[in-house]
Amino acid sequence: MDKNHIFVAMTGASGSIYGLRLLEQLCLNGFRVTFTASSSGSVVCRQETGLDLSGDPDRALERLYAHLEVNSGIRMVHPDDLFCAAASGSSAPDAMVVSPCSMGSLARIAAGISGNLIERSADVMLKERRPLLLVPRETPLSEIHLENMLKLSRAGARIIPAMPAFYGRPESLLDLVDFLVGKVLDQLGIENDLYKRWGA
Repeated sequence: MDKNHIFVAMTGASGSIYGLRLLEQLCLNGFRVTFTASSSGSVVCRQETGLDLSGDPDRALERLYAHLEVNSGIRMVHPDDLFCAAASGSSAPDAMVVSPCSMGSLARIAAGISGNLIERSADVMLKERRPLLLVPRETPLSEIHLENMLKLSRAGARIIPAMPAFYGRPESLLDLVDFLVGKVLDQLGIENDLYKRWGA
């Protein structure tokens, strides 16, 4: 993929570290990123990482940059800002990733509900036939969860469950995170060496 515009959203599932590592990698590779976190996503992020994404987006962005140790590339927007360009098919991003994706967000996206920017932007990606990548994190999965994922897959979304692999013999938590983030980057067509590939 050329160095274009990617929209990254974090919702209230566990696994904030996946979204943060993805943001870091996109910035390091020179991509233009729009980012938002749902209110529950901000709460979970604070609990899991200590990073506070709540409040004024500009101040939250300063804290995010400090946490990621990068200083440019991200535009942070409020999750209820339906006037954001990402909410319109005429100026939609080139791809969207929801990481992590809660089962509630996944269900609302599957139902075509556009109650906030994350849901509306996901709806735009589907209707415009642009890449929509969802990273669900839940266990066990109910029949409803599975049906929603199947519905979204049939609609064109790519489902990338937060399932680490162990054939590369990970030695740290970051190795496990990088396996998944590398898989997301693969689906975006972005070259990376974040994880050891099978047979390599």
